[in-house]
Amino acid sequence: MSGAPAPVRLPAGMRLLERGWLSSNNIVLHEGDQATVVDSGYVKHAAQTVALVGRAAEGRCVTRLVNTHCHSDHVGGNAALQRAFACTILIPDGEADNVARWDETALDLAGLGQRNERFMHDGTLRAGDTLRMGGLDWLALAAPGHDMDSLVYYAPEARLLISADALWEDGFGVLFPEFGGEPGLQTARETLDMIAKLDLETVIPGHGPAFGEPQRALQRAYDRLEAFALDRGKLVRNALRVMVSFHLMDVGSAELPGIADLLERSPFATAASELYRLPMPAIAERLVGDLAGAGVLRIAGGRLYSV
Repeated sequence: MSGAPAPVRLPAGMRLLERGWLSSNNIVLHEGDQATVVDSGYVKHAAQTVALVGRAAEGRCVTRLVNTHCHSDHVGGNAALQRAFACTILIPDGEADNVARWDETALDLAGLGQRNERFMHDGTLRAGDTLRMGGLDWLALAAPGHDMDSLVYYAPEARLLISADALWEDGFGVLFPEFGGEPGLQTARETLDMIAKLDLETVIPGHGPAFGEPQRALQRAYDRLEAFALDRGKLVRNALRVMVSFHLMDVGSAELPGIADLLERSPFATAASELYRLPMPAIAERLVGDLAGAGVLRIAGGRLYSV
């Protein structure tokens, strides 16, 4: 497990738009005079996403938008892309009812201080479905753990996986189900086991650059899961830090009482109280101090700012 990572080459008909951590990556796949987009980033960047996708389509009609899952940083540009290109939107089947009703609690918006623009989907995808994108056949695979309804897309011919937040080069997304009474750790491990069995050369994650040598990433993900299983406090602290960091990237700045209120309304509130055994304002102060010490945020004039 040493040495420089292998260079990554993507198929000719694919354009990867690597975004910052507030927005998920966008993938634009060419198919004749048409193009498909996978995931659309966060609503704050929707106008930028439309412009980037338009350029990456290179004159093709953007006819279809496919989502891996329905967290705000992956579907936030859906409505804007649909207006701009009149594209159809396909989402995981398990998300259909929540999206149709626009249930902000089920969509992990209300309790996380996140925003989105409502959109209407045109169809759904299920595990086992195959879709043609970028001259390749992609198999939809169930990938619960970060999100219980998430799908990843695998192209056997290219040995290529669009892994969303199920696998990053250095980990995976927050295991939200674990805080709602579902077995996030267990299902995340099962998802990693599934990925480990694929004939795989390259991974395009939901965040960060595409990478090769997926076994390295898988080992890091397994190690992270094991650490969370052995010490639930690490799982809780990770979730809290991600939520606060994401919120500050979105709003730009906040005051400490606002962070305490965000924590109080979040799905992590009970776990945070059990871990710290402190009132929520004190938990917020400790968490903010940790984030400032790690260089994730800065404090100036009594306000907190994203770095």
